[in-house]
Amino acid sequence: MKNTDKREDGEDVKHLDITLRPSNFADYIGQETIKKNLHILLTAAKERNSPPEHILLYGPPGLGKTTLAHLITKELGANLKLSSGPAIMKVGDLAAILTNLTPGDVLFIDEIHRLNKLIEEVLYPAMESGKLDIVIGKGPSARTLQLDLPPFTLIGATTRISLLSSPLRSRFSGGVYRLQYYKDEEITEIVKRSSKILGAELSEAAAMEIAKRSRFTPRIANYYLKRARDYAQVHKANIDKDIVDISLNLLEIDDYGMGMSERMVLNSIIKNFGGGPVGLNTIAASIGEEEATIEDVIEPYLIQIGMLERTPRGRKVTEKAKEYLKNENK
Repeated sequence: MKNTDKREDGEDVKHLDITLRPSNFADYIGQETIKKNLHILLTAAKERNSPPEHILLYGPPGLGKTTLAHLITKELGANLKLSSGPAIMKVGDLAAILTNLTPGDVLFIDEIHRLNKLIEEVLYPAMESGKLDIVIGKGPSARTLQLDLPPFTLIGATTRISLLSSPLRSRFSGGVYRLQYYKDEEITEIVKRSSKILGAELSEAAAMEIAKRSRFTPRIANYYLKRARDYAQVHKANIDKDIVDISLNLLEIDDYGMGMSERMVLNSIIKNFGGGPVGLNTIAASIGEEEATIEDVIEPYLIQIGMLERTPRGRKVTEKAKEYLKNENK
């Protein structure tokens, strides 16, 4: 089915997430320090008429790493080639990507921490000296073929920088930038900008309510905005705070931005284990969830908002969490 959403200029919108992405640095809200550093790096590179040095962006999902790669490419007037760590499975895959680059291209590798070590070693000389070393044959008859690569800029993005080897990290001489979580005020501005692109009327209170529950993450805020817009459209209403409350309650998102999974973890620790401390594997068994999901997806936000603590003896809820659940169960 064709998407009938339109921009303000009347152009059909077929991919909302791409449409909501800022098209220039002026529209990119937040990450001010990174933007200032990138402005200097890119301006200097353009004045030298050479590609900027390689850049590594890291931080939690949804903060704008891919968007920054697109903006850097546009600022340079270059072509962007996209790939990801899991997609580059063999040395031949990387060789095919690198040999198809043209001078000045930007190569963006998402989830770069998932490159295997053999491919990383081939990437080192490509980043450092613009050479691609390929081993042809096996055993005593094996020989190395060295190819010259055109000047290019590699932008790597990762949510797990600790999984990158030190030699690979050190080759991002253009800078290693950590994206920070956004402030509520910044998220509010992002939501208001997105609502204009979607052609949806949004009250100030509604924008602030979405921001408050969005886990300080623009991607989540835009997701909530789209769900509130859907609810308002179906019920022939404007998007005000009440509509946001109703639509997010349907998604089981509470005032703190916690979902059902977070509440299950807190309830389990308090009701089954007296508030903790309790081991991660015990929590996982008690709520029927995988340990990795709790550790990587659920826990970080609970710790961030002061609901959970990690101790040497296990996980423990805070007084804030106990008070929250007491009010919830009234």
